[in-house]
Amino acid sequence: MLLPLCAGPERSVAATKSYITSIAGILDLIAAWSEDADLTAALNALPNLLAQAWQLDWTPALEPLREARSLFVVARGPAFGVAQEMALKIKETCGFHAEAFSAAEVRHGPMAIVENGFPVILLGQDDESNESVAALAPMFAERGATVIGAGVGPSIGNFPGITLPTLTAHPMLQPVLAAQSFYRLANALSVARGRDPDSPPHLAKVTRTL
Repeated sequence: MLLPLCAGPERSVAATKSYITSIAGILDLIAAWSEDADLTAALNALPNLLAQAWQLDWTPALEPLREARSLFVVARGPAFGVAQEMALKIKETCGFHAEAFSAAEVRHGPMAIVENGFPVILLGQDDESNESVAALAPMFAERGATVIGAGVGPSIGNFPGITLPTLTAHPMLQPVLAAQSFYRLANALSVARGRDPDSPPHLAKVTRTL
């Protein structure tokens, strides 16, 4: 089976638009198979939403990450795959350790290395999983972590950290839009750390699109 993405040539070593279009294609299949009219309508609006997501200002996260040596990206449900993508892109373009965890998994062993100034991105969408992700914010804050939230702040009122702007959309699309906003941050962060996001060391272009 071939699913044309119609993305045009992928020029980024980090393979950004091929990731976004792959998710969109999979969601389109899900919408068709499940006959989900709401998801289908939301996907029709996705190109315009992606353009809006690119304009969102995620620079408040730049300074906390400029000198970071490690990062957790925590999510649950549809956002978890995007959390993994964010962690991978940080490693590829910014050159420091980043790891994705589910909101349930991170409460155990990984919490042991969180200390003062340790950056954590909490990523959520408007569904039943959001509360479990948001509940981690005060836990991380109590350990001195720098907590950065995208799509989770409203769930707990006064968010104990940095809240990044996100768009209101179908819950399945919100993580995709967050990935788009994150890509702009990752590019700026890579440059701020003295790196070239288009030429990561020891990496070469492997994703080909037409």
